Order: sequence, then structure tokens, then C-alpha cells
Amino acid sequence: MKYQIEHTNTFYYENFVDQSMNHIRLKPRTDECQRLLAYRTEISPNSLIKEHIDLWGNHVETFFIPEKHEHLTVRTISTVSIQKSPFIHMIRSSAEMMNIFHSELFRRHYLAYLNETPYTFLYKEQVEEIVNAVGDPSDPIQFSIDLMAYINLSIYYDSGVTHVNTKAYESWPLKAGVCQDYAHVMIGVLRAKGIPARYVSGYLYVGEDSALVGDAATHAWVEVMVPGIGWVGLDPTNNVEALEQHIRIGTGRDYADVSPLQGVYRGGGQNLDVKVSVTLLDN
Repeated sequence: MKYQIEHTNTFYYENFVDQSMNHIRLKPRTDECQRLLAYRTEISPNSLIKEHIDLWGNHVETFFIPEKHEHLTVRTISTVSIQKSPFIHMIRSSAEMMNIFHSELFRRHYLAYLNETPYTFLYKEQVEEIVNAVGDPSDPIQFSIDLMAYINLSIYYDSGVTHVNTKAYESWPLKAGVCQDYAHVMIGVLRAKGIPARYVSGYLYVGEDSALVGDAATHAWVEVMVPGIGWVGLDPTNNVEALEQHIRIGTGRDYADVSPLQGVYRGGGQNLDVKVSVTLLDN
């Protein structure tokens, strides 16, 4: 599957602002299943861009605008090729895999994805409620699949209920939210049961006559570390494995590590307009 993604963030300021410093995390990754074929960033007002790789392996572009401006537009255009086949439903936990899972080396190596964070925090009672409904967590692969299905059924997709700063313990009682909320709740439960899990930011191709949701802006899902296999993507918003329709930008402990655009400026308030289009170029 080959896609072109156009993503435009436009900030409208209440008055002139200046001294604007920003970080962009919108450049898709290249890995064993995904290849970035082309990418460019357009900024207005014009600015030089410096790029680096952060602690989590994500591309980060930084730019600074010293002069006064009334609006800021950041537009990225990406071309990505993905080739991925269904995987996780065919895996069975072997004795060797479980030995790895229970080893101290495994736990220490993935400790960053086992510790709770502010976004993924759930109260003990909330975790117990979910685990009791899902079932036996002793098999990390099957439990992850069952947990994804349960969260998908339990949370109603509604963009008007939560906001970008909503935490897992806040969204779960609401039983409503967006992809970010689904992912944070799922990660919180997985980590509480000793299963390394990380947050994935990316894009979702929906196409025509599809039941998938989450393509209005960047999408979010979860990756689970399967012992002896590697990271496998699960999308609780849609109750599907993350395959050719999921375009990965970055990964981290939670949303804070992969926020698409972060910045500071000197001036008044702002309004943000976001437009994302994902076009299938070749199948």
C-alpha cells in the first residue's frame, strides 16, 4: 500500500506574536514494514529547520520564528509505502516465550514501557474492574487481544467528551473519548499486568465504505512487546491489528512523547485548525 499524507496545522493568534519556538513530530518512520519515500515540511512564515532523533527514535524538527506574525502554518507532505500481514492472531505463547516474559532481564530492558505515566495512570480499582471483565492475564498475547476488544466495546468514540490533556483515569469513567483515550486506558492496564506497551502516533487510511474511525487528524494506537517476537500494533479504537492502513509516525511512553507539534511563543491566545488527508496512491 502506498499513500500520500498531507497534514496542515494553522495557528491563528488573537494578536501579533513573536519569539515562536516549535518542535514537529510528523515525519513517518522507516522500519522493516514501512518505508518513507518522500517528505517535506512547509512553514509560513518561512523558517530554517533543524532535525534530530529523540530518545524514543522519533524524528523531531525544530524551528524558530523571531519576527512578529499573526498566524503560523505548518504543512507536511509525506509519501509512504507499507507492506504488512496479519500476525498476532497466529502467535501462541510458548514455554520459551513465557520464560523470557517472566525474566528479570526482560522487565529491566522494557522498564520505560512498564512504568505508569501521568497519561496512562489508572486507579487500582479501575484496573481490577477491567481485568475481571477481560479475563485471565497470564497469557500476555491473548490478554492483549481480549483487552483491545473489551476497551473497543466499552468506550464510545466521541470527540466532544475529552481533550488533549485528559488522563486514562479520567476518560475511563466517561466511557467515551477519542483514539488517544482508548490507547492510554489500554496501555495503563497492560503495564499494570506487567506487559510492556507503548503509545503509537500516526495516520489511519479509512477509504470508502470502511467502518474504521480516527482519520480526522493523527491517529493513536498501542504496541505490545511480544516476548521473542517484537512490537506488535493493536488499535483499540477499531479493534484491529495495526496493519497496512496504519502509518506510523512515532512511539513513546504516552502522548506527551509524540505530540505532533509543541511550541512556545510570546503573545496572546490562539485557535488551531487541523486538516489531514490520506490518499491511496497504489495498492
